[in-house]
Amino acid sequence: MAPQYEIRADYDAHGIVVYQAYAPAIADAALRAGRFVAPFSFGRMTWIKPSFLWLMHRSNWARKPGQERVLAVRISRAGWEEALSRAVLTTSGPAALADAAVHVQWDPERSARGAALNHYSIQVGVGRRLARTFADEWTTGITDLTPQVRKAAALIQGGQAARARRLLPAERVYPLPAALEGRLCRP
Repeated sequence: MAPQYEIRADYDAHGIVVYQAYAPAIADAALRAGRFVAPFSFGRMTWIKPSFLWLMHRSNWARKPGQERVLAVRISRAGWEEALSRAVLTTSGPAALADAAVHVQWDPERSARGAALNHYSIQVGVGRRLARTFADEWTTGITDLTPQVRKAAALIQGGQAARARRLLPAERVYPLPAALEGRLCRP
């Protein structure tokens, strides 16, 4: 059985993949530029999620209005860990959250069919003070996963979940530095 609070992600020695869903205009501009540019909003918090299935739940497999395009955003591990080092849990209270550059919340992980599981997935809200850093320094690549997402969704709807799982990114436990784990991996 998986521990309740672990970060599971697709990563290597240099980077980690996080997922976001956007309207086509934002996704197209980001894909053309290889980073986030207008009409991406630098004036608001942007939530990044290392759990592919959690984002599929959130975006309804790229069918939710304004979330029709699923992007795999590769960011540097240094950027990821910097964000986490500046994070405050959303359960910390209004004063702590008001000053925080990054918010972290834990939500139930999801199955391919959207059912809540008994362990949690991290959601990381990068605030507007770090939005440009996220876009210009931490992001190392952006890939459009929308065709893969649509194919997997059709397979799941057609009762072929095993075939759909082959299209999902491989995620494994991300090894957090002990100081971050102790501070963030709790409710």
